[in-house]
Amino acid sequence: MSNRRGFLQKLSASFLASGVFIGNLSAALQKSVIDHSLSEADFWEEIRKGFPLTRERIYMNNGTFGPAPFQVSQAMNDCLEEINRSGEYGHFDQERVLLASFLGVGTDELSLTHNTTEGINIMVWGLPLQKGDEVILTTHEHVGNGLPWLNRSKLDGIVLRTFEPQDTQEQNLEKIEKLINSKTKVIAVPHVTCTTGLVFPIKEIAELAKSKGVYTAIDGAHGAGTFDLNITELGCDFYAGCFHKWMLGPAGTGFLYVKKELLDELQAIQVGGYSDAGWDMTSKPPVLHGLNPTAHRYDYGTQSRALYVGVAAAAKFHLEIGKAKVESRIRELNDHVYDGLQAMGSKIQILTPSEKSARIAMISFKSDSLDYKKLGSELAKEGFRIRQVPESGVNAIRVSTHIYNSKAEIDDLIKAIEKQLG
Repeated sequence: MSNRRGFLQKLSASFLASGVFIGNLSAALQKSVIDHSLSEADFWEEIRKGFPLTRERIYMNNGTFGPAPFQVSQAMNDCLEEINRSGEYGHFDQERVLLASFLGVGTDELSLTHNTTEGINIMVWGLPLQKGDEVILTTHEHVGNGLPWLNRSKLDGIVLRTFEPQDTQEQNLEKIEKLINSKTKVIAVPHVTCTTGLVFPIKEIAELAKSKGVYTAIDGAHGAGTFDLNITELGCDFYAGCFHKWMLGPAGTGFLYVKKELLDELQAIQVGGYSDAGWDMTSKPPVLHGLNPTAHRYDYGTQSRALYVGVAAAAKFHLEIGKAKVESRIRELNDHVYDGLQAMGSKIQILTPSEKSARIAMISFKSDSLDYKKLGSELAKEGFRIRQVPESGVNAIRVSTHIYNSKAEIDDLIKAIEKQLG
Protein backbone atom coordinates (compact mmCIF):
# COMPACT_ATOMS: atom_id res chain seq x y z
CA MET A 1 0.00 0.00 0.00
CA SER A 2 2.86 2.38 0.81
CA ASN A 3 4.40 1.72 -2.61
CA ARG A 4 1.11 2.59 -4.29
CA ARG A 5 0.65 5.71 -2.19
CA GLY A 6 4.17 6.92 -2.99
CA PHE A 7 3.71 6.22 -6.69
CA LEU A 8 0.43 8.13 -6.77
CA GLN A 9 1.88 11.08 -4.86
CA LYS A 10 4.74 11.39 -7.34
CA LEU A 11 2.38 11.09 -10.30
CA SER A 12 -0.12 13.57 -8.91
CA ALA A 13 2.58 16.13 -8.23
CA SER A 14 4.03 15.66 -11.71
CA PHE A 15 0.66 16.06 -13.46
CA LEU A 16 -0.54 19.01 -11.42
CA ALA A 17 2.75 20.80 -11.90
CA SER A 18 2.65 20.14 -15.63
CA GLY A 19 -0.67 21.86 -16.29
CA VAL A 20 -2.02 18.87 -18.22
CA PHE A 21 -5.58 19.91 -17.48
CA ILE A 22 -5.23 23.62 -18.13
CA GLY A 23 -3.02 24.04 -21.10
CA ASN A 24 0.64 23.19 -21.48
CA LEU A 25 0.93 19.57 -22.57
CA SER A 26 4.57 19.91 -23.58
CA ALA A 27 5.49 20.70 -19.99
CA ALA A 28 3.95 17.39 -18.97
CA LEU A 29 6.69 15.59 -20.88
CA GLN A 30 9.61 17.47 -19.38
CA LYS A 31 9.73 15.66 -16.04
CA SER A 32 9.68 11.88 -15.79
CA VAL A 33 8.58 10.06 -12.65
CA ILE A 34 10.26 6.87 -13.84
CA ASP A 35 13.78 6.03 -12.68
CA HIS A 36 15.78 4.86 -15.69
CA SER A 37 18.90 4.29 -13.57
CA LEU A 38 17.44 1.12 -12.05
CA SER A 39 18.62 -2.32 -13.10
CA GLU A 40 16.53 -4.03 -15.77
CA ALA A 41 14.71 -6.29 -13.31
CA ASP A 42 14.09 -3.50 -10.79
CA PHE A 43 12.94 -1.13 -13.53
CA TRP A 44 10.15 -3.40 -14.73
CA GLU A 45 9.16 -4.33 -11.19
CA GLU A 46 8.84 -0.62 -10.44
CA ILE A 47 6.66 -0.24 -13.54
CA ARG A 48 4.50 -3.12 -12.29
CA LYS A 49 3.88 -1.25 -9.03
CA GLY A 50 2.29 1.51 -11.07
CA PHE A 51 -0.67 -0.73 -11.95
CA PRO A 52 -3.65 -1.55 -9.72
CA LEU A 53 -3.71 -5.11 -11.12
CA THR A 54 -4.17 -7.72 -8.41
CA ARG A 55 -1.37 -10.17 -7.70
CA GLU A 56 -4.00 -12.81 -6.90
CA ARG A 57 -4.09 -13.87 -10.55
CA ILE A 58 -1.87 -13.37 -13.57
CA TYR A 59 -3.38 -11.18 -16.28
CA MET A 60 -2.37 -12.21 -19.83
CA ASN A 61 -5.26 -10.89 -21.92
CA ASN A 62 -4.02 -7.46 -22.91
CA GLY A 63 -5.11 -8.13 -26.49
CA THR A 64 -8.67 -7.70 -25.26
CA PHE A 65 -8.23 -4.98 -22.67
CA GLY A 66 -5.19 -3.24 -21.22
CA PRO A 67 -5.48 -2.35 -17.52
CA ALA A 68 -4.47 1.27 -17.03
CA PRO A 69 -1.72 2.44 -14.67
CA PHE A 70 -2.67 4.55 -11.65
CA GLN A 71 -1.78 7.80 -13.38
CA VAL A 72 -4.47 7.33 -16.03
CA SER A 73 -7.23 6.99 -13.44
CA GLN A 74 -5.72 9.87 -11.48
CA ALA A 75 -5.75 12.12 -14.55
CA MET A 76 -9.34 11.21 -15.41
CA ASN A 77 -10.59 11.70 -11.86
CA ASP A 78 -8.91 15.09 -11.53
CA CYS A 79 -10.36 16.19 -14.87
CA LEU A 80 -13.87 15.04 -13.95
CA GLU A 81 -13.68 16.86 -10.64
CA GLU A 82 -12.58 20.04 -12.38
CA ILE A 83 -15.38 19.74 -14.94
CA ASN A 84 -18.00 19.22 -12.24
CA ARG A 85 -16.51 22.01 -10.15
CA SER A 86 -16.48 24.58 -12.96
CA GLY A 87 -19.27 23.35 -15.20
CA GLU A 88 -16.92 23.76 -18.19
CA TYR A 89 -16.52 20.41 -19.96
CA GLY A 90 -14.33 21.86 -22.70
CA HIS A 91 -12.92 19.96 -25.65
CA PHE A 92 -9.79 17.90 -26.20
CA ASP A 93 -7.87 19.88 -28.80
CA GLN A 94 -4.64 19.87 -26.79
CA GLU A 95 -4.88 16.12 -26.20
CA ARG A 96 -5.33 15.62 -29.94
CA VAL A 97 -2.04 17.44 -30.55
CA LEU A 98 -0.18 15.13 -28.15
CA LEU A 99 -1.79 11.98 -29.54
CA ALA A 100 -1.10 12.95 -33.15
CA SER A 101 2.55 13.41 -32.28
CA PHE A 102 2.58 10.08 -30.43
CA LEU A 103 1.15 8.28 -33.47
CA GLY A 104 3.37 10.09 -35.95
CA VAL A 105 0.61 11.85 -37.87
CA GLY A 106 -0.53 15.41 -38.47
CA THR A 107 -3.08 16.82 -36.04
CA ASP A 108 -5.37 17.56 -38.99
CA GLU A 109 -5.17 13.87 -40.03
CA LEU A 110 -6.39 12.48 -36.70
CA SER A 111 -10.01 11.82 -35.79
CA LEU A 112 -10.70 10.81 -32.19
CA THR A 113 -13.34 8.08 -32.04
CA HIS A 114 -14.78 5.73 -29.44
CA ASN A 115 -13.08 2.49 -30.58
CA THR A 116 -11.39 0.77 -33.52
CA THR A 117 -14.70 -0.46 -34.93
CA GLU A 118 -16.06 3.06 -35.21
CA GLY A 119 -12.99 4.10 -37.18
CA ILE A 120 -13.31 1.06 -39.42
CA ASN A 121 -16.96 1.87 -40.13
CA ILE A 122 -15.97 5.40 -41.14
CA MET A 123 -13.50 3.88 -43.61
CA VAL A 124 -15.90 1.21 -44.88
CA TRP A 125 -18.82 3.54 -45.60
CA GLY A 126 -16.82 6.59 -46.60
CA LEU A 127 -14.74 5.02 -49.37
CA PRO A 128 -16.06 5.63 -52.92
CA LEU A 129 -16.94 2.04 -53.85
CA GLN A 130 -19.47 0.74 -56.35
CA LYS A 131 -21.14 -2.60 -56.98
CA GLY A 132 -18.57 -5.12 -58.19
CA ASP A 133 -15.57 -3.34 -56.67
CA GLU A 134 -13.33 -5.75 -54.75
CA VAL A 135 -11.85 -5.55 -51.25
CA ILE A 136 -9.08 -7.85 -49.99
CA LEU A 137 -9.32 -9.16 -46.42
CA THR A 138 -8.03 -12.15 -44.49
CA THR A 139 -9.98 -15.14 -43.19
CA HIS A 140 -8.83 -14.12 -39.69
CA GLU A 141 -10.66 -10.83 -39.27
CA HIS A 142 -11.95 -9.55 -35.95
CA VAL A 143 -15.71 -8.95 -36.03
CA GLY A 144 -14.96 -5.21 -35.89
CA ASN A 145 -13.31 -5.37 -39.34
CA GLY A 146 -15.10 -8.31 -40.91
CA LEU A 147 -18.70 -7.37 -40.13
CA PRO A 148 -18.64 -3.77 -41.45
CA TRP A 149 -17.22 -4.98 -44.78
CA LEU A 150 -19.73 -7.84 -44.93
CA ASN A 151 -22.53 -5.36 -44.29
CA ARG A 152 -21.41 -3.03 -47.08
CA SER A 153 -21.06 -6.04 -49.37
CA LYS A 154 -24.64 -7.05 -48.57
CA LEU A 155 -26.07 -3.56 -49.05
CA ASP A 156 -23.94 -2.18 -51.90
CA GLY A 157 -22.80 -5.28 -53.77
CA ILE A 158 -19.04 -4.90 -53.30
CA VAL A 159 -17.07 -8.16 -53.51
CA LEU A 160 -14.89 -9.45 -50.66
CA ARG A 161 -11.88 -11.60 -51.52
CA THR A 162 -10.09 -13.35 -48.66
CA PHE A 163 -6.88 -15.27 -48.12
CA GLU A 164 -5.58 -17.51 -45.34
CA PRO A 165 -2.72 -15.83 -43.42
CA GLN A 166 0.67 -17.45 -44.01
CA ASP A 167 3.68 -17.99 -41.75
CA THR A 168 5.98 -15.26 -43.06
CA GLN A 169 5.61 -11.63 -44.03
CA GLU A 170 6.96 -12.34 -47.51
CA GLN A 171 4.39 -15.09 -48.09
CA ASN A 172 1.55 -12.83 -46.98
CA LEU A 173 2.69 -10.05 -49.28
CA GLU A 174 2.74 -12.55 -52.16
CA LYS A 175 -0.77 -13.74 -51.29
CA ILE A 176 -2.10 -10.20 -51.41
CA GLU A 177 -0.32 -9.38 -54.66
CA LYS A 178 -1.86 -12.43 -56.35
CA LEU A 179 -5.37 -11.31 -55.37
CA ILE A 180 -5.03 -7.83 -56.85
CA ASN A 181 -6.74 -7.30 -60.18
CA SER A 182 -8.38 -4.49 -62.13
CA LYS A 183 -11.45 -4.58 -59.83
CA THR A 184 -9.47 -4.33 -56.59
CA LYS A 185 -10.10 -1.05 -54.80
CA VAL A 186 -9.11 -1.66 -51.16
CA ILE A 187 -6.74 -3.79 -49.09
CA ALA A 188 -8.29 -3.94 -45.61
CA VAL A 189 -6.10 -6.24 -43.52
CA PRO A 190 -5.22 -6.01 -39.82
CA HIS A 191 -1.82 -4.76 -38.71
CA VAL A 192 -1.86 -7.65 -36.21
CA THR A 193 -4.41 -10.47 -36.33
CA CYS A 194 -6.55 -10.96 -33.23
CA THR A 195 -6.49 -14.73 -33.70
CA THR A 196 -2.80 -15.63 -33.69
CA GLY A 197 -0.99 -12.31 -33.29
CA LEU A 198 0.43 -12.45 -36.82
CA VAL A 199 2.02 -9.15 -37.91
CA PHE A 200 1.44 -8.07 -41.50
CA PRO A 201 4.10 -6.02 -43.35
CA ILE A 202 1.97 -2.90 -43.62
CA LYS A 203 4.67 -0.68 -45.09
CA GLU A 204 5.31 -3.10 -47.95
CA ILE A 205 1.58 -3.68 -48.45
CA ALA A 206 1.02 0.07 -48.65
CA GLU A 207 3.79 0.43 -51.24
CA LEU A 208 2.28 -2.39 -53.30
CA ALA A 209 -1.21 -0.90 -53.05
CA LYS A 210 -0.02 2.54 -54.07
CA SER A 211 1.67 1.12 -57.17
CA LYS A 212 -1.64 -0.48 -58.16
CA GLY A 213 -3.86 2.51 -57.36
CA VAL A 214 -5.50 0.67 -54.43
CA TYR A 215 -6.52 2.11 -51.06
CA THR A 216 -5.11 0.66 -47.82
CA ALA A 217 -7.55 0.68 -44.89
CA ILE A 218 -5.84 -0.92 -41.89
CA ASP A 219 -7.37 -2.40 -38.76
CA GLY A 220 -4.80 -1.16 -36.23
CA ALA A 221 -6.42 -2.38 -33.01
CA HIS A 222 -3.11 -3.93 -31.89
CA GLY A 223 -0.74 -1.35 -33.34
CA ALA A 224 -0.61 1.61 -30.95
CA GLY A 225 1.25 0.78 -27.76
CA THR A 226 3.02 -2.30 -29.09
CA PHE A 227 5.17 -1.00 -31.94
CA ASP A 228 7.21 2.17 -31.72
CA LEU A 229 4.52 3.29 -34.11
CA ASN A 230 4.79 6.01 -36.73
CA ILE A 231 1.75 5.70 -38.98
CA THR A 232 2.98 8.21 -41.55
CA GLU A 233 6.10 6.09 -42.11
CA LEU A 234 3.91 3.04 -42.74
CA GLY A 235 2.54 4.83 -45.80
CA CYS A 236 -1.03 3.49 -45.53
CA ASP A 237 -4.03 5.64 -46.47
CA PHE A 238 -6.23 4.98 -43.44
CA TYR A 239 -5.52 3.39 -40.06
CA ALA A 240 -8.09 2.79 -37.30
CA GLY A 241 -7.03 1.95 -33.76
CA CYS A 242 -7.92 2.20 -30.10
CA PHE A 243 -6.40 3.35 -26.82
CA HIS A 244 -7.90 0.79 -24.41
CA LYS A 245 -5.66 -2.14 -25.35
CA TRP A 246 -1.89 -1.76 -25.62
CA MET A 247 -1.94 1.99 -24.98
CA LEU A 248 -3.35 1.23 -21.49
CA GLY A 249 -5.92 4.02 -21.72
CA PRO A 250 -9.63 4.06 -20.85
CA ALA A 251 -12.29 2.13 -22.76
CA GLY A 252 -14.42 4.23 -25.10
CA THR A 253 -11.44 5.86 -26.82
CA GLY A 254 -10.09 5.27 -30.30
CA PHE A 255 -8.67 7.01 -33.36
CA LEU A 256 -8.75 7.13 -37.12
CA TYR A 257 -5.87 8.34 -39.28
CA VAL A 258 -6.83 9.73 -42.68
CA LYS A 259 -4.04 10.77 -45.02
CA LYS A 260 -4.48 14.50 -45.54
CA GLU A 261 -4.76 14.39 -49.32
CA LEU A 262 -7.55 11.79 -49.06
CA LEU A 263 -9.86 13.72 -46.73
CA ASP A 264 -12.22 14.65 -49.54
CA GLU A 265 -12.20 11.09 -50.92
CA LEU A 266 -13.29 9.51 -47.62
CA GLN A 267 -16.81 10.86 -47.33
CA ALA A 268 -18.09 11.85 -43.89
CA ILE A 269 -21.41 10.02 -43.78
CA GLN A 270 -22.38 10.89 -40.21
CA VAL A 271 -21.75 14.48 -39.14
CA GLY A 272 -22.59 16.92 -36.37
CA GLY A 273 -21.06 19.68 -34.29
CA TYR A 274 -17.40 20.33 -35.27
CA SER A 275 -17.83 18.47 -38.60
CA ASP A 276 -18.66 21.58 -40.59
CA ALA A 277 -17.07 24.73 -41.95
CA GLY A 278 -20.31 26.65 -41.53
CA TRP A 279 -24.04 26.09 -42.07
CA ASP A 280 -27.24 28.14 -42.18
CA MET A 281 -30.76 26.87 -41.61
CA THR A 282 -32.26 30.36 -42.06
CA SER A 283 -31.30 30.74 -45.70
CA LYS A 284 -33.67 29.58 -48.41
CA PRO A 285 -32.85 26.85 -49.03
CA PRO A 286 -30.77 25.95 -45.92
CA VAL A 287 -27.12 25.54 -46.81
CA LEU A 288 -24.03 23.63 -45.66
CA HIS A 289 -21.01 25.77 -46.51
CA GLY A 290 -18.63 22.84 -46.34
CA LEU A 291 -16.96 20.36 -44.01
CA ASN A 292 -14.21 20.93 -41.50
CA PRO A 293 -11.03 20.84 -43.62
CA THR A 294 -9.43 18.33 -41.22
CA ALA A 295 -10.13 14.80 -39.98
CA HIS A 296 -12.05 16.41 -37.13
CA ARG A 297 -15.03 16.19 -39.52
CA TYR A 298 -15.39 12.50 -38.58
CA ASP A 299 -15.66 13.07 -34.80
CA TYR A 300 -18.53 15.25 -33.81
CA GLY A 301 -20.78 16.32 -30.96
CA THR A 302 -20.04 16.13 -27.26
CA GLN A 303 -17.46 13.58 -26.14
CA SER A 304 -15.87 12.98 -22.76
CA ARG A 305 -12.87 15.21 -22.26
CA ALA A 306 -11.93 13.21 -19.16
CA LEU A 307 -11.51 10.08 -21.26
CA TYR A 308 -9.06 11.80 -23.59
CA VAL A 309 -7.20 13.38 -20.71
CA GLY A 310 -6.81 9.76 -19.56
CA VAL A 311 -5.51 8.77 -23.00
CA ALA A 312 -3.03 11.64 -22.90
CA ALA A 313 -1.85 10.39 -19.51
CA ALA A 314 -1.41 6.90 -20.98
CA ALA A 315 0.60 8.32 -23.88
CA LYS A 316 2.74 10.25 -21.42
CA PHE A 317 3.34 7.00 -19.49
CA HIS A 318 4.62 5.32 -22.67
CA LEU A 319 6.78 8.30 -23.54
CA GLU A 320 8.32 8.41 -20.06
CA ILE A 321 9.37 4.78 -20.44
CA GLY A 322 10.26 5.27 -24.10
CA LYS A 323 8.26 3.87 -27.02
CA ALA A 324 11.22 1.86 -28.31
CA LYS A 325 11.86 0.45 -24.83
CA VAL A 326 8.20 -0.56 -24.52
CA GLU A 327 8.34 -2.39 -27.86
CA SER A 328 11.59 -4.10 -26.91
CA ARG A 329 10.13 -5.33 -23.62
CA ILE A 330 6.95 -6.56 -25.32
CA ARG A 331 9.02 -8.51 -27.84
CA GLU A 332 11.24 -9.91 -25.09
CA LEU A 333 8.24 -11.26 -23.18
CA ASN A 334 6.70 -12.59 -26.39
CA ASP A 335 9.91 -14.51 -27.12
CA HIS A 336 9.85 -15.93 -23.59
CA VAL A 337 6.29 -17.20 -24.09
CA TYR A 338 7.17 -18.65 -27.49
CA ASP A 339 10.30 -20.38 -26.24
CA GLY A 340 8.45 -21.87 -23.26
CA LEU A 341 5.68 -23.25 -25.46
CA GLN A 342 8.12 -24.50 -28.08
CA ALA A 343 9.95 -26.48 -25.41
CA MET A 344 6.82 -28.61 -24.93
CA GLY A 345 7.42 -30.18 -28.33
CA SER A 346 4.57 -32.20 -29.81
CA LYS A 347 2.29 -31.67 -26.81
CA ILE A 348 1.06 -28.45 -28.39
CA GLN A 349 0.76 -26.75 -31.75
CA ILE A 350 1.87 -23.12 -31.86
CA LEU A 351 -0.24 -21.22 -34.38
CA THR A 352 1.70 -17.96 -34.23
CA PRO A 353 4.59 -17.72 -36.72
CA SER A 354 8.12 -18.36 -35.51
CA GLU A 355 9.41 -15.51 -37.70
CA LYS A 356 10.15 -12.71 -35.24
CA SER A 357 9.10 -9.91 -37.59
CA ALA A 358 5.73 -11.65 -37.97
CA ARG A 359 4.83 -11.54 -34.27
CA ILE A 360 5.06 -9.04 -31.45
CA ALA A 361 2.70 -9.36 -28.48
CA MET A 362 0.31 -12.32 -28.79
CA ILE A 363 0.81 -16.07 -29.18
CA SER A 364 -1.88 -18.68 -29.82
CA PHE A 365 -1.58 -22.44 -29.36
CA LYS A 366 -3.70 -25.56 -28.99
CA SER A 367 -3.34 -29.21 -28.10
CA ASP A 368 -4.70 -32.31 -29.78
CA SER A 369 -5.05 -34.02 -26.41
CA LEU A 370 -7.18 -31.40 -24.63
CA ASP A 371 -9.99 -29.22 -25.99
CA TYR A 372 -9.10 -25.52 -25.95
CA LYS A 373 -12.21 -24.64 -23.94
CA LYS A 374 -11.35 -27.19 -21.28
CA LEU A 375 -7.72 -26.04 -21.19
CA GLY A 376 -8.81 -22.41 -20.95
CA SER A 377 -11.19 -23.21 -18.12
CA GLU A 378 -8.54 -25.10 -16.17
CA LEU A 379 -5.96 -22.35 -16.62
CA ALA A 380 -8.53 -19.85 -15.32
CA LYS A 381 -8.95 -21.99 -12.20
CA GLU A 382 -5.17 -21.85 -11.77
CA GLY A 383 -5.37 -18.04 -11.71
CA PHE A 384 -4.47 -17.11 -15.29
CA ARG A 385 -6.54 -14.67 -17.36
CA ILE A 386 -6.02 -15.65 -20.99
CA ARG A 387 -8.38 -15.68 -24.00
CA GLN A 388 -10.00 -18.50 -25.90
CA VAL A 389 -10.04 -17.97 -29.66
CA PRO A 390 -13.01 -19.58 -31.46
CA GLU A 391 -12.86 -17.07 -34.35
CA SER A 392 -12.23 -18.47 -37.84
CA GLY A 393 -12.16 -22.00 -36.43
CA VAL A 394 -8.80 -21.33 -34.77
CA ASN A 395 -10.03 -22.98 -31.54
CA ALA A 396 -6.98 -22.08 -29.52
CA ILE A 397 -5.66 -20.33 -26.44
CA ARG A 398 -4.22 -16.83 -26.88
CA VAL A 399 -1.62 -15.39 -24.52
CA SER A 400 -1.01 -11.64 -24.74
CA THR A 401 1.56 -10.08 -22.41
CA HIS A 402 2.46 -6.47 -21.75
CA ILE A 403 5.04 -4.51 -19.77
CA TYR A 404 3.39 -5.22 -16.40
CA ASN A 405 4.03 -8.94 -16.88
CA SER A 406 7.22 -10.73 -15.79
CA LYS A 407 9.17 -13.73 -17.04
CA ALA A 408 8.40 -15.45 -13.73
CA GLU A 409 4.66 -15.15 -14.47
CA ILE A 410 5.24 -16.62 -17.92
CA ASP A 411 7.20 -19.52 -16.39
CA ASP A 412 4.28 -20.16 -14.04
CA LEU A 413 1.91 -20.24 -17.02
CA ILE A 414 4.09 -22.74 -18.85
CA LYS A 415 4.16 -24.99 -15.78
CA ALA A 416 0.38 -24.75 -15.50
CA ILE A 417 -0.05 -25.73 -19.16
CA GLU A 418 2.33 -28.67 -18.74
CA LYS A 419 0.38 -29.79 -15.68
CA GLN A 420 -2.88 -29.81 -17.63
CA LEU A 421 -1.44 -31.62 -20.64
CA GLY A 422 0.32 -34.22 -18.49
